[in-house]
Amino acid sequence: MLFHDLFRDKYRTQLVKGGSEPEYTPAAGPGQLARVVFTHDFYASALHEVSHWCIAGARRRGLTDYGYWYCPDGRTPAQQVAFEAAEIRPQALEWLFSVAAGSAFHISLDNLDGEGSDEPEFRRKVTAQANAYLGNGMPERAGMFHQALLTFYGRRACFLDLWNAGAHH
Repeated sequence: MLFHDLFRDKYRTQLVKGGSEPEYTPAAGPGQLARVVFTHDFYASALHEVSHWCIAGARRRGLTDYGYWYCPDGRTPAQQVAFEAAEIRPQALEWLFSVAAGSAFHISLDNLDGEGSDEPEFRRKVTAQANAYLGNGMPERAGMFHQALLTFYGRRACFLDLWNAGAHH
């Protein structure tokens, strides 16, 4: 509801629950809507997929899955480094969205069977990026969505206290 109120008409994009896999599909033609699909009905999946959408520029929003590759679990160390570099910004936004909504956040290296993961270092980078967003501002759509979450869940007055209390966990 919040996503649609903010973005459906202006950006011709809808948030869709129930996918077996998360994905983004651009509008198929004039009058059609782009689709941000999140897995099953998992709230965390919705927040994560919205975070990717909030970062994607107009050119990337014209491409399926924003033109990014996805390599499944079992990545090589080089593939994992590339994955983590691409995930810092969206996971930082997802974390901020989660705190705004009162929802749990779990960092995801998404590579249970692979090599090359350094979770403490990745968490440090995601935390630093989230703090940078708080200090310097978020991308426009992310800021709008974050503010809508804060208002809807009544967490505007306590957000920074909640963030500071939980940002190191």
